[in-house]
Amino acid sequence: MIQERYHYAMKLITRNTDYAMRALCYIAGQSKTSVSAEEMVTRLKIPRPFLRKILQILSGEGLLKSTKGQGGGFSLACSKEKVLLTDLIRIFQNTIQLNECVFKKKTCPNRSTCMLKKKIDSIERDVFKRLRGISIASLIHDGNGSRSHPKGKCHGHSASRH
Repeated sequence: MIQERYHYAMKLITRNTDYAMRALCYIAGQSKTSVSAEEMVTRLKIPRPFLRKILQILSGEGLLKSTKGQGGGFSLACSKEKVLLTDLIRIFQNTIQLNECVFKKKTCPNRSTCMLKKKIDSIERDVFKRLRGISIASLIHDGNGSRSHPKGKCHGHSASRH
């Protein structure tokens, strides 16, 4: 009997959350008062339509301020220490979910009694607690407050797609 293996990657962080995090890190790492969307498109290599929508959502959520006109752009609406990865997960993903308990497009009938689900729920809570400690500031600075990532880099991603 030939056994097939399937490799599924769990998505802890979605593309929109990642793009938002990269844009916020870039803005926070700049010395100027605001950063244009065009500059971020060029420097971060995030597709323009995605970035525009993400910046609009971040502005609507109160994480960014936008300035229109000549020299306009985006700036953080609060300190980089206060912008948490869990804020971005809430905005773009709603929550962290490691297991959907879905079988053939229907909710699993054993969901309420499943022993594995209880363990996975506990892991999800632990992961969320750990992610709650990650701020934009912690991603762009080391523990001494000195810059550990060049401008345009955040959580190991450079200005290129991954």
